[in-house]
Amino acid sequence: MKRCPECRRDYYDDTLLYCLDDGNALLEGPASMDEPATAILHSTAAPGEAPTRAQINTTDQTAILRTGAEAEPQKNLGDSSERQSLSAHRAAEPKKFDKRLILAPLALAVILLGGFFGYRYFSNANSKQIESIAVMPFVNESGNADVEYLSDGMTETLISSLSNLPNLNVKPRSSVFRYKGRETNAQAIGKELNVQAILNGRVVQRGQDISLFVELIDVALDKVVWSKQYSRKQSDLVTLQSDITRDVSNKLKSQLSGADVAKVEKNSKVDPEAYQLYLKGRFQYNRQTSESLKQAEDLFKQAIAKDPNYAPAYVSLGYTLGSFPFWSIARPKDCLPQVKAAADRALELDDSLVEARNLFGVYLRNFEWDWAGAEREFRRAIELEPNYPEAYDSLGFSLTFQKRHDEAIALQRRSVELDPLSKRGDLGLALIAAHRFDDAITELRSGVAIDPNYADTYYYLGIAYMGKGSYQEAVAAWNKYLELDNDPISRAFLALALAKAGNREQAVKELERLKQESSSHYVAGIAFSLVYLALGNKDEALAWMEKEADEHSSWAVYYTIYPTFDELRSEPRYKAMVKRMNLPE
Repeated sequence: MKRCPECRRDYYDDTLLYCLDDGNALLEGPASMDEPATAILHSTAAPGEAPTRAQINTTDQTAILRTGAEAEPQKNLGDSSERQSLSAHRAAEPKKFDKRLILAPLALAVILLGGFFGYRYFSNANSKQIESIAVMPFVNESGNADVEYLSDGMTETLISSLSNLPNLNVKPRSSVFRYKGRETNAQAIGKELNVQAILNGRVVQRGQDISLFVELIDVALDKVVWSKQYSRKQSDLVTLQSDITRDVSNKLKSQLSGADVAKVEKNSKVDPEAYQLYLKGRFQYNRQTSESLKQAEDLFKQAIAKDPNYAPAYVSLGYTLGSFPFWSIARPKDCLPQVKAAADRALELDDSLVEARNLFGVYLRNFEWDWAGAEREFRRAIELEPNYPEAYDSLGFSLTFQKRHDEAIALQRRSVELDPLSKRGDLGLALIAAHRFDDAITELRSGVAIDPNYADTYYYLGIAYMGKGSYQEAVAAWNKYLELDNDPISRAFLALALAKAGNREQAVKELERLKQESSSHYVAGIAFSLVYLALGNKDEALAWMEKEADEHSSWAVYYTIYPTFDELRSEPRYKAMVKRMNLPE
């Protein structure tokens, strides 16, 4: 065996003298990394010739070039007398200097060098490390919609696992799941998502048996470069996820270190039933409706009961409970202690889990108003996983609330690079908070072009148009949002936009509707404050804002950046509320 002293590549062809990757002289390779290597001092080159870097076996044609003979079929020269006559005739001819005797070795050298460098070029081109990939939503071919959670969950888990690998940019769930159920073209997706590779998968579940077929497509070549069929029992699902991650990593030319393997396999000991419940919970959480979030809470709690040491279940439970006040499901005081407990437990189990770091930072930011502590957690998450878009987004929000606008916008732009769809709205909000309304509208329209059915883009567009004073455009944006996702806060925003455009009637109706709804379940106070602003009642609007600050509602900090509340910023009550939240006026 021989080894390159520079790149450490091993060769098992003893005829090679030089590394095919960097041209360095090969050393006699040791059996292990600890044994010394000896330089190759011998040469197979002819005396007086420099040794060739790649020893290429010559053919008969090469031999012909060396002698200068014509590479043509030998003619039939007839009987022996004719041959003798021809030989005599040639012997009688005067000796002529044949230039081919000099040109042939030169041509051979050109061919050998051309072959060597050509090999190196095409070898490197075909074996370069792929640095970006999109894992497309796995297709459920089971014929049973009830196991859709399995194909979605396996996709999401694989995205998360591959994101742990160094030097690999993995597109987040929000970027790839908009392609679910659509005919996909690898080159078109590669261009849209700016990735070098696409991973497709098909899942079939029959009883306790799972079959998974995956294929890796090189976008530039428009070619399947690897595929594999996996057949496992459902109880082996967690191990299957680790195996796929390792296999894909190897095919991407990304060599896993011991630490990387540990990251991939750190959740491989989870109880199989707990993992199934976790995947079902993620499926419900991602649907993002009031009912699905409540189902997700129950499923995550069941997963934790099955396996109290499974950190991702605590993280997902924390995010679910933290979203309840936004969705008017529960009052902040009823769920905030559980959010903190979930974050604390997740970090206790795995303090390197970036999702747990981010969750704890969000809790400190939105509910404790501990801005320094939140920033510390977000920056730690970025250190742990530099391609994690949520951490840039969360830190960007935190700096936006503190009016550190330039830093916040830069962070949000980075999050959009990593997640072009779902984070574009948050970039828009950072621009809105800086009162750069036209820039925000431009960014948000780009989001509409990417996915015209992504509701949050219209939510932020409505706020941007309100800040600019374009009330009719704001009304159109809010109406479009409500077509996709109807909720009381968005209805209140619409009422305010209509009132600013000269129609207060909707605000009156919406106030009565909110009062009726709040008699049966929790409704976030921001909805009331918006409607009272629409009716011109600043005192009632401020009263509802103060109430949310008293409850440490996650909505309270947003009052400081929404331009819809600009008319209240000079009010002493508003200033006192902002001071309580440790924020600049």
